[in-house]
Amino acid sequence: MRGGGGGALRFAADSQCGACLLSSARNGTVVHWPKGIQAKGELRTQFAHVIDVAPTILAAAGIPEPVSVDGIQQDPIDGVSMLPTFNDAKAPEVRETQYFEVMGNRAIYHKGWTAVTKHYTPWIPNVKPALDDDEWELYDTTKDWTQARDLSKEMPDKLRELQRLWIIEATRNKVLPMDDRIFEKLNPDIAGRPVLVKGKTQLLAGGMGHLSENCVLNIKNKSHSVTAQIVVPQGGAEGVIIAQGADIGGWSLYAKGGKLKYCYNWGGFKHFMIEGASVMSPGEHQVRMEFAYAGGGLGKGGKVTLYVDGQKDGEGEVGATLAMIFSADDGLDVGKDGGSAVSPDYAPGNNSFNGKVKGVQLAIDEAAEDLDHLLDPVEVIRMAMARQ
Repeated sequence: MRGGGGGALRFAADSQCGACLLSSARNGTVVHWPKGIQAKGELRTQFAHVIDVAPTILAAAGIPEPVSVDGIQQDPIDGVSMLPTFNDAKAPEVRETQYFEVMGNRAIYHKGWTAVTKHYTPWIPNVKPALDDDEWELYDTTKDWTQARDLSKEMPDKLRELQRLWIIEATRNKVLPMDDRIFEKLNPDIAGRPVLVKGKTQLLAGGMGHLSENCVLNIKNKSHSVTAQIVVPQGGAEGVIIAQGADIGGWSLYAKGGKLKYCYNWGGFKHFMIEGASVMSPGEHQVRMEFAYAGGGLGKGGKVTLYVDGQKDGEGEVGATLAMIFSADDGLDVGKDGGSAVSPDYAPGNNSFNGKVKGVQLAIDEAAEDLDHLLDPVEVIRMAMARQ
């Protein structure tokens, strides 16, 4: 905590994964507000949580919590302001209780006490135990903030008190019923989770980039097509037309040596490559990839067929696909592969299509079927505009 000079209120905190957070009693945070904090270089030990940051900023700015935004009623903010602690090291702790839950791992803080249970480690594919079989630990964080001494066996009544409080807080915050499935919940088709893209098609304009998977039509575990209207420059086509994912998984439609090419990156373990036979001439072309999903469950393979101007140009098999997710941070890019490279055919950063990508249509299921394998760009745009 620092003071002196001028400047705005700023927060900086270390970052930790959810599983680590549940077993950590303290995450360091720096608060910088020279105009509002007279104390210089002091420490504060009152418990606070990240949800307290917004209320603190509102309080510092003298702005009331918004009741509605653009006419939409807002849920009340759960956090509380940390302002009282800024200039008073002995200020009472305003946040007495905070629950935690990440992938079945649970914890609760209450008046200096912490109860925690580790359900499982997300990246280790062991069989998950029943939630009721998880073993809880108890710590007095006023004396043992490193959580070195487990008091659960010595103070079972205190542990039960905190476990009951966790149930109350979890119920209030809509954590229950607990569901520790991960991969099933990643797939909106299985989870029944609403997605941002409605319908069976999506039109993407040239230059769109870094679209997260929730913003893109879900093509996993189903037949689909990718159709792009491109302009090939003099000297031949080269570079990425559209790509989704990263070097740890995804797919890419691109040109190499003037030919159309498709790569399916299966989790970074194997690359399925399909290449067209013809060298595309300079000028405007429509290129298309059709993926006929084999079916029979999740993550199965399929047959890929490439078309240039409605004419079959190449085909090949993809032995397996990613059932749930391509990448957590590398999105979808039109006209380039903006993150780590999906295909080993090109390098990251310098792989943009050297011509022009006018637009790309993604389609799934029956919308991906086209007997002519050739779309009318005017009709595609008309249908997209009709859905606005």
